[in-house]
Amino acid sequence: MRAPLPTPLVAVEVADTPRRGVPAVLVAFAGDPVRLAPGGPADVDTTDVTGEVGATAKKGATWVVGVGDGAVRDWRRAGASLVRALHGDADRTGVLGYDVHLPADLDPAAATAFTLGLSLGGYRYRITGTEQPKRVKSVRLVLPAPSPPLTDAVRRAAVLAGATSLSRDLANAPSNVKDPAWLAAAAAKAAVPGLEVRVRDEKWLAAEGFGGVLAVGRGSARPPRLVELSWQGSGDGPHLVFVGKGITFDTGGISIKPADGMHLMRTDMSGGAAVISALVAIAKLDLPVRVTGLVPAAENHVSGSAYRPGDVIRHYGGTTTEVTNTDAEGRLVLADALAYAVRNLAPDHLVDVATLTGAMKVALGTRTGGLFATDDTLAARIAEAGERAGESWWRMPLPEDLAEDVRSDIADVRQCPPGPGGITAALFLREFTGGVPWAHLDIAGPARADKAYDEVVPGASGFAARTLIELAEGFA
Repeated sequence: MRAPLPTPLVAVEVADTPRRGVPAVLVAFAGDPVRLAPGGPADVDTTDVTGEVGATAKKGATWVVGVGDGAVRDWRRAGASLVRALHGDADRTGVLGYDVHLPADLDPAAATAFTLGLSLGGYRYRITGTEQPKRVKSVRLVLPAPSPPLTDAVRRAAVLAGATSLSRDLANAPSNVKDPAWLAAAAAKAAVPGLEVRVRDEKWLAAEGFGGVLAVGRGSARPPRLVELSWQGSGDGPHLVFVGKGITFDTGGISIKPADGMHLMRTDMSGGAAVISALVAIAKLDLPVRVTGLVPAAENHVSGSAYRPGDVIRHYGGTTTEVTNTDAEGRLVLADALAYAVRNLAPDHLVDVATLTGAMKVALGTRTGGLFATDDTLAARIAEAGERAGESWWRMPLPEDLAEDVRSDIADVRQCPPGPGGITAALFLREFTGGVPWAHLDIAGPARADKAYDEVVPGASGFAARTLIELAEGFA
C-alpha cells in the first residue's frame, strides 16, 4: 500500500482582473452596518451578513466571508473557514474555482495569513479506494490594481503552506507504510535542487557509535536511519542546525504505553517532519543562509531484542546514559544527533524539535509549543518567528537547581530525572549541546489536533515547520 504524498492544496494566485464566469467571494468587515470590500457584484444582499470572523454566507452565486476587524490572525481564520465552506459546496454545484475580491490597502501579512488559511484549512489526508467528492481547486485573489508586494507575499505563503502540508503528510502516514527507511526516502524525494540529502543506515550508525538511535531501534525488525539535509545558501551568515525527532512509531517499548491513544503514535515523528519540510521550503525560497537538518529515525517496539530499563547506552561522542523508561526514547535519539552536530557541523545555533513529553501538553495545552533556550537572543528570535508564522510559543525555564538531578550513579547522565518532566527532559538534552546557543521546542501538544481551529484540521497539524522557516529567514 502507498500513502498519498503530497496532498494537493488549493492553488492561490493574485490578479487585478476576475475570471470570466467564475463566482465571486466578497469580504465583509464587522460593523454596523457591515462594510464590504470594494469589487465584485454591487447588488449583493447583506442581510444576515455580520462580518464576524470566519462567518460565511452564500448570496445567490456569490459568497461572503467575514474578517472581523481585519487583524492578521482573523484573515487566516477567515481563509480557512471560507475554503471549508467552498469545499462543502463544490460537490453539489461542480464549482471548483472562485475569485475573492480584496481591498487595495490589504497588508502583505494579512495576504499571507489569508493564503495560509485558504491553502491549509481544507487539507484532508485519506487513504481510500472510494471516489471522493469534488473539491475547490483554485482561488484567485482579485485586487483593484496590480500589487507586486502582495503577489510576492502570496507566492511565499504558498511555499509556507506547502511546508506545513508536507509535514502533515509525513506525520499522518500510517506506520505500516512509514518506517525509518520510508521517511528517509520521502525526504530525498521531496528535496529540490540545491538541497543535499544523505541517508545513513544502521551499519553506519553502529560504526559511528550512535548508541541512542541503535538502542531505541533495536526492538524493531525495521532498522533505524539518520537523515541529513544540507542547504548551503550563500553569504557568510551563521550556520543553523535543526534536529527533529523521527520516531516513526512508538509503542513505549518495554515501558509500554496504554492501548488507548497508541494509534496516534504514528505522528511521533512530527518534529522530524517539521525539519524535513522546513529545509525543503528554505531551499525553495533560496534563502541566503546555511542550514542543516538532522532527523534520527527509529521505531520503538517491543521484542526480545528491545532495550530495557536499567540498560546503560553510549551515545555518539562517548557520553553514557542510564535508561530508566523506554518510553522516553525521543531524548535518546536526539542526544546522538545533537552531539553529532556539535562535533561535526560547527553550528552557530542549534534547535531541536520534538513531540517529547506529555508533561508539556499538560502544562501548555494543545495550541502552544514549549520553548527552552540557553540563549535569550535565540529564544526571542524563535518567539518572533512563531508570531510571524501564526504559531504560538511559551518560554519555559531551565532551573539550575534541577540540573544536578540529571547526573546518574552508574552512568554520566540518567534518562528521566525526577521533577517536572518537560523541564528535566530539556535539561537532559542540554548535556549534549556543547555550549552552542541552543533551543529545544517541545511540540507534544500542538503537533496533533482532534478538532479544526484556524487553519488546523484534525490529525497532524504540521506545527513548527513555518516557525523554523521564519527563523532561518530572519537570520538571512
